[in-house]
Amino acid sequence: MTSTSADPPLERILDAATRLFAERGFAGAPTRLIAEAAGLNIATVNYHVGGKRDLYLAVMERAAERERRALAEAMETFTADAAGVHRLADRYLDFCAAHPEIAALWLRRWLSEEEDIVSLEAERVRPLVGRIVELAQRAAGPEADAEYAVWSVIWNVHGFLRGGVLDERGRRLRGGDEAALQRFRRSLHRLVDGLLDL
Repeated sequence: MTSTSADPPLERILDAATRLFAERGFAGAPTRLIAEAAGLNIATVNYHVGGKRDLYLAVMERAAERERRALAEAMETFTADAAGVHRLADRYLDFCAAHPEIAALWLRRWLSEEEDIVSLEAERVRPLVGRIVELAQRAAGPEADAEYAVWSVIWNVHGFLRGGVLDERGRRLRGGDEAALQRFRRSLHRLVDGLLDL
């Protein structure tokens, strides 16, 4: 997510803010630092997005929209079987692995970032998760808890991509390591199969 002076100012601002909110959290990313990272002054940032809270909301809404678009095809072509569930889980994993800054944004938010902004989850997150739960329920066994299965996938994907697993030498293997990613994918499929009684 690199911005250049040729990018429109709003995109440069959102790119810089996404990166800094992901790395430092809301409190650790002052508007001045975001403006510097975007190659702009604070007045220009305020002109395009308003205050810091407005900027944070714009960043989170853009992240939610990108996530929704990334999952749209897998949801539209969903089949109520293990293969359909695996495709949807894979699409989510691939999106998060390709956009670690978005995964980091959500993880920071879940760890008590800006708890007063609850409308974001209600308006942007809950409908998407709710739709995925409905799809998972179509494939699930009668005793399965599709909602907790979906959240378990979300938690596991974020945990793997941010925390990784330790190899025998103590190095953290994450989504950037292709072998570790494929191993995690296979494990994720088995997890989903068990949670949904597939």
